[in-house]
Amino acid sequence: MKITGYRTLTTVQEWGRPVGDANGTFTDGITSVSIIQVETDEGITGTGFGSHVQVEAIFAAIEGEDPRSVTALYDRMLRRTFKAGHGGAVFSTIGAFDTALWDIKAKAVGEPLWRLLGGRDRVVPAYASGLDIGLNDDELVAVYQNYADHGLLAAKLKGGLDVERDRQRLTLVQDVLRQAGGGQRPGLMLDANESWNRKQAVRHISELERTLDLVWVEEPVRRWDVDGLATVGRGIRASVATGENLTGLEQFRPLLVAGAVDIVQASASCGVTHFLRVAATAHAHDLPVSPIGNVSVALTHAATSIPNHLVTELQDLQPPVGVTVDRRIEHGALVLGDSAGIGVQVDENVISTRGHQPNTQQTDGPHVRPPRAGLRLLATSDGHQS
Repeated sequence: MKITGYRTLTTVQEWGRPVGDANGTFTDGITSVSIIQVETDEGITGTGFGSHVQVEAIFAAIEGEDPRSVTALYDRMLRRTFKAGHGGAVFSTIGAFDTALWDIKAKAVGEPLWRLLGGRDRVVPAYASGLDIGLNDDELVAVYQNYADHGLLAAKLKGGLDVERDRQRLTLVQDVLRQAGGGQRPGLMLDANESWNRKQAVRHISELERTLDLVWVEEPVRRWDVDGLATVGRGIRASVATGENLTGLEQFRPLLVAGAVDIVQASASCGVTHFLRVAATAHAHDLPVSPIGNVSVALTHAATSIPNHLVTELQDLQPPVGVTVDRRIEHGALVLGDSAGIGVQVDENVISTRGHQPNTQQTDGPHVRPPRAGLRLLATSDGHQS
């Protein structure tokens, strides 16, 4: 079998509500989803989700190769970007190709990826993650009630701009989940999306912990700030989580060595091979791992095969437009199906006939860091004032 070509597609996630974090909000609730499909001479096509940046240059590293040599081809792609580096969106492109190759490998033997990777249990624990900072109280309650109706009793909220507002929102969601769980204490997490400096993080979380029990705080300071993350970890009771925006084991290693992270995360867009390597590295430090991302189906498969999976992020309950996934949500968990590969089908007709596309020219939103992030003196509702 040989790799003969690739195709790129872009669809959208229709959230039906504003989505965002401390850095900004997409008010129309429409976000883009990039897809790469890898073709072979035996008619098997693999699907991956991630960036299209430098797609032609990276494909050159695997063209004509046997797609079943996945991990070797992953390293070939990394080497192809050696001089300029594989950070940022380039790493996501490599991840999309990598996921597509794993999809092909599993399809070639007629097995779901979770089975090929050695998983025993197709049921993967999940938590709700609503990208919810732009919602009012009623909207927030409705969104998390919907998650609770699917059995999800743990939730991660976006916050970091106003400690009193964060307390109020966390308490509302806590009440929803506690009632749904028959009085059971729910799991609550807060994601600050790198919006604080280290002392702000300690003050903010310590204040919340006077009345709330937080499982973890995510990206309280910059993703690469080893000393800062360690300082926050020593100053609060909650665990510190980070990793979704790190690109390569070389960025994880200093955090692990310094004891600066408690929950090791990996982004779905970075691919299966990266996730497996991160999980093995974290396991060597007796740390749990948690996959992050909206279209995280491939990492859900991979999570079944590792010894230190904690819980997987579940964002929108519905897949992107034109995408179907052989997976169901049941009793607060993701239950994988028996379809060969990662269980994803892409309908290009649905994607092409859908009327609207995301606004890729937006100059603000969650993807743009505010100029005063980490420098705010007073609480702010929009992230752009101090």
